[in-house]
Amino acid sequence: MFMAVRIANSSKALVSNGYNVNSSRHLPFFCLNEFANYVCRHRFVDLWSSWSQIRSMTSSKRVQDRSRLKRVQALEIATEKWKVAYKVLFLIETLKQEPEMIIPVRNLEQYRRQINLPKPHKIADFIRKSPKLFELYKDQRGILWCGMTKQAEDLMEEEETIIEQHADKAAEYVTRFLMMSVNKRLPVDKIAHFRRDFGLPIDFRAKWVNDYPELFKLVKCEDEREYLELVSWNPAWAITELEKKLMGVTESTATHTPGLLSLPFPLKFPSNYKKMYRYGGKIDHFQKRSYLSPYADARELKAGSLEFDKRAVAVMHELLNFTMEKRLVTDHLTHFRRELVMPQKLMRLLLKHVGIFYVSERGKRFSVFLTEAYEGPELIDKCPLVLWKEKVLSLAGYRGKRKRIKTFDDTSEMEDNSLALAEYDSEQDMEDTDCSEEAALDANTTEMETRDLVSG
Repeated sequence: MFMAVRIANSSKALVSNGYNVNSSRHLPFFCLNEFANYVCRHRFVDLWSSWSQIRSMTSSKRVQDRSRLKRVQALEIATEKWKVAYKVLFLIETLKQEPEMIIPVRNLEQYRRQINLPKPHKIADFIRKSPKLFELYKDQRGILWCGMTKQAEDLMEEEETIIEQHADKAAEYVTRFLMMSVNKRLPVDKIAHFRRDFGLPIDFRAKWVNDYPELFKLVKCEDEREYLELVSWNPAWAITELEKKLMGVTESTATHTPGLLSLPFPLKFPSNYKKMYRYGGKIDHFQKRSYLSPYADARELKAGSLEFDKRAVAVMHELLNFTMEKRLVTDHLTHFRRELVMPQKLMRLLLKHVGIFYVSERGKRFSVFLTEAYEGPELIDKCPLVLWKEKVLSLAGYRGKRKRIKTFDDTSEMEDNSLALAEYDSEQDMEDTDCSEEAALDANTTEMETRDLVSG
């Protein structure tokens, strides 16, 4: 009887600890060993079921392990190049939004995540690497300020001109993006992730979207989110870039109706890829398989089917053709899985078709390249915006002797502005400059657009 009481108490303890144990089932056990075996067996079943649920949510291997043997050094160099360019451009855009295009260096601490500069690296050291673009000065109180050089300001004006000339083409890409979606509308905050990739201006949400009322419009739905909705369907734009390239179909074909396609995708395998003899038959079968056009209605396709997967490849191929660098961050692609009817495990599909896409795992965020658009580390066809970014990149980086940081007393021009700058700095001291490092990558873009909305 004493043993039965101990068993009952043990059952209550297990229940209080969160285990699903029925104490009435343990009363017949008078052997502690039998009860221990019973509890261990049931606890193992619970642990196994929870572990299997977690395991089913993850992939079989790490992306780095699966792509290590398929690594292309030339595209890894391109990844590093564009990564440095975006750090510099982010800092230039931040300075551009300041009233006098200057900012205390200590205020740039809140943007560490955006420029991917972890501690203990110093912001000032990063700025010093590009003396042709940025200048560092100290005021009379010893506070370090950052500004742009005259060369950097000229580059900003040049970018504005290029983006203005590219506006109509960017509007076409955004419209075709909406035409590929299921409901012919997309959340504006998701499109914002593609702002730099599509060549959209900083104020695209506040002003630019209203410049093309014949193509799309802003709407608010029940969830209080802003959506960009298609206004009119353009049959001439429902033609994929692959059709234009392989079939010579032009936009003058106004009666074009999207449907089934049987076009092979251009393939470019890594030079060290040794599995062609093993997968050659499967690749040929995939290339000959018919698939639904990205602009056709895909709601009836069965998820996981061969046709479903090939259409997803066609959608990603089309989206990458819209971008300036023929490259996208994979996180941005996964945001549109539901709207574009793409599989949940999108990364697995990208890695599977290594001849069409290349996934680079350099850095914290993976990038996917359209392999046919690159020859080595260079783009084959470079648009004006890419050429402009390469010009900015050529001015970034510091290889000379480290220069002394000037103070406001070193130049007569700055002596005139020292009082105003000191007053501006005192106002900054009164503000709370603390910011969490967990902010999103595009937080600065949202802040800029909000500022444009208020000013407008």
